[in-house]
Amino acid sequence: MSLRAMHSGTGHSPISALALLIVTLLYLGLMLSVAPEALARLLWFALYPIVMAPVAGEDYGHIFCRSLVVLPFVLLIGIFNPIYQTEPAFTVSGVIVSRGWVTFVSIVVRTLLSVQALLILVDSVGFVGLCQSLHRIGVPSVLTTQLMMVYRYMTVLLQESLDMTRARQARGYRGGSMSLSMWGSYCGQLFLRTVARSERVHRAMLARGFDGVIPVLKENKTWSGRDTAAVIVIASIFILFRWGPLPALFALG
Repeated sequence: MSLRAMHSGTGHSPISALALLIVTLLYLGLMLSVAPEALARLLWFALYPIVMAPVAGEDYGHIFCRSLVVLPFVLLIGIFNPIYQTEPAFTVSGVIVSRGWVTFVSIVVRTLLSVQALLILVDSVGFVGLCQSLHRIGVPSVLTTQLMMVYRYMTVLLQESLDMTRARQARGYRGGSMSLSMWGSYCGQLFLRTVARSERVHRAMLARGFDGVIPVLKENKTWSGRDTAAVIVIASIFILFRWGPLPALFALG
C-alpha cells in the first residue's frame, strides 16, 4: 500500500476509526491471552480477519500475503520449541505430537493474526485516523505526535538516502556494492544529513505556531450508536471465542 493510501485509509470501515481501534485492541488482548496449548480455541480467532477484511473493503488474500512478511522472524523465534518441549501433547492417527510443535504453531498463528488485524485497522482508517483514535483513548500527545512525525518524514529520510546514492553514482561508483567501511561512512553521513534536515523542519514548524500537537490530532468526531452496538456485539463474539464452550475446528487428540 502506498503512503498516500496509508494516510487516508480506504474509508470503507462500517464503524468509526475509534470503534475499530477498540475492537482491534480487544481482539489482540483476548487472542493473545489464549493458552499456547489451546490451539483449537486459538483457531476460532482466525475468523475475525477473514470476515472483517471484506467488510472493511479489503481483500483477505492480499492481507494474508502481506502478513507473511513477518514469517521468517517468527520461525526464528519458535523453531527451537520442538527441540526443548518434547513432552507429548496429543496424537493424530497414532502419531504423537509434542508440546513444542503445538506452541510453535501457536506462535506462528498468533503473530499472523495480530499482523492481519493491524493491517485491516491501518488500511481502513489510515495512519492519521489511527493516531487520532489513539489520542482520543488517552495516549499522550507526545507519543501520537512522534508517530505522526515518523510516518510523515519517512519519505524525507528515503529521499536523503536516494540523493546520496545518486551523488555516489555520479562520482563514478556505478558498479559493485559498497565495502563495509564505505557503509559506515554512508550511514554516518545519512545520520548527519537527517539531523540537519530535522532541525530545519522543526524551526519551520515553530515559525508556523506548532505547539507540540499536530492540528489533525485535535479533531473530535462524534461517537455514534452504530459504534456502540458494533463494539458490544464484536466484543461478545471475542469473549465467546475466548471462554465459550466452542467445538474444536479440528479434532486434536
